[in-house]
Amino acid sequence: MKDFVRLFIQLDQTTKTLKKVAALVEYFDNAEESDKLWTIAILSHKRPKRTVRTSLLRSWAASAANVPLWLFEESYHIVGDLAETIALMHPNLISKHNKSLSEWISFIINLKNLEDDHTIESANLETKRQKVLWAWDQLDETERFVFNKLMTGSWRVGVSQKLMTRALAQHSGIDENTLSHRLMGNWSAETSSYHQLIIETDPADKISQPYPFYLAYGLENEIHELGKPKDWLAERKWDGIRGQLIIRENQLFLWSRGEELITDKFPEFEILIEKLPNGTVIDGEIIAYQLDQPLGFNVLQSRIGRKNVSKSILDKAPVVMIAYDLLERNGKDIRESPLHYRRQELEKLVKQGASEKLLISEVVQFNEWEDLIKERADSRIYHAEGLMLKSKFGTYKVGRKKGDWWKWKIDPLTIDAVLLYAMRGHGRRANLYTDYTFAVWKGNELVPFAKAYSGLTDKEINEVDAFVKRNTIERFGPVRSVKPALVFEIAFEGIARSSRHKSGVALRFPRMHRWRKDKPVHEANTLEDLELLLNLYG
Repeated sequence: MKDFVRLFIQLDQTTKTLKKVAALVEYFDNAEESDKLWTIAILSHKRPKRTVRTSLLRSWAASAANVPLWLFEESYHIVGDLAETIALMHPNLISKHNKSLSEWISFIINLKNLEDDHTIESANLETKRQKVLWAWDQLDETERFVFNKLMTGSWRVGVSQKLMTRALAQHSGIDENTLSHRLMGNWSAETSSYHQLIIETDPADKISQPYPFYLAYGLENEIHELGKPKDWLAERKWDGIRGQLIIRENQLFLWSRGEELITDKFPEFEILIEKLPNGTVIDGEIIAYQLDQPLGFNVLQSRIGRKNVSKSILDKAPVVMIAYDLLERNGKDIRESPLHYRRQELEKLVKQGASEKLLISEVVQFNEWEDLIKERADSRIYHAEGLMLKSKFGTYKVGRKKGDWWKWKIDPLTIDAVLLYAMRGHGRRANLYTDYTFAVWKGNELVPFAKAYSGLTDKEINEVDAFVKRNTIERFGPVRSVKPALVFEIAFEGIARSSRHKSGVALRFPRMHRWRKDKPVHEANTLEDLELLLNLYG
């Protein structure tokens, strides 16, 4: 644990990529295999789930620090991070333990076995409390902070999985792309070992294993700078769930880009086992689709997060996969083949296994870049977010790489809205009001319709924070209602009807596009304007 905490400090105190990689390599070179495995899991977002309710941790920490709970809560609001607040308020002690990282994680996982019945009198609850307090007493401030992060399941550090994989490649001597592939899937540090995960190559483990996804950057320069139009392929950019459909050994597996196995969420794709040959891996987009057109992400969203997909849900939110790349053909990895070859093979495959559940991504035809500029402008007619531009000669790479794949999204929809509520932020912005609720006019009444927290500069955030503190009308814990005086242009990607919101609409990815200091409050948009956008684009 001490080595892991030292690694955390090194990673946290530098923004230099080379220094982060060097710190990780040194750690991997010296750590025990069990600690290496858990470090890989933590940095791959496979950390242990929370085993203690945060309400209990706050209560226990306040008691241990001998402060009233209200004072702890106020301190928490200022600090902005529960793990750090507990670490700071607990009596500062010298580290007394010699446990490894894996031993402390086993300790945390075993707390789950002490299930409580949500009553103060629970014997298990008291045992759990004593164990947590004992752990806090064994750790110094920084160790306690890291321990709390692991226990609350909110671990974050400025290292991507890609950087971690690069360091692991240097440590192990195994190719980085090979490691990226081995780390895909639903492995668990609780049931695997470092040797099984990184060193061994068991073919049986690869039946369901997806490939690392290739991710595009947003187009940064003028489209003409890409070179000759004939060297590029254009497709619609759909708003769905990016996924890999795998068929091996007469079994079908469906993986999301977030490395979640989602086969059970989409049982209608099982028919493809009979349609497609073994050794097939297709990259594509799962979208809600009916009567030959997309239905919008809000329809697809009705299926996300449901444990059981009922027949009524299947009927209300039918889906297809729009296939746009072929990664494996007859069991052979073809990612190093140029896109024009992969596309040719994909077209053959989809035609051979014709199914209403698997559609080929339409190629947008164009001769000059000006043709494509018009196609992009018409994207909403096709219920698309814009276009994808792909080099016909590019290979299928790992992760986010510039050069061969670009996403060229349409300009967002916008609406001018009035700031109505403000809430404190988190982390370094915990003492600032940074999370805002906006409203539009309905007659003489302001109706809340969206929340946003991104898009402003630090200078603008400080200005809005000062306004909120000077113009508070009411307080609701960390939230304040404010005098309606500020207007912001809110940008968003999509709009849908919603029974959960007072306004009757829900926005997709709302953010602050600009502060309209030039516009008085009475000129902000109305609910009728939102309804118009809903009728056009909903």
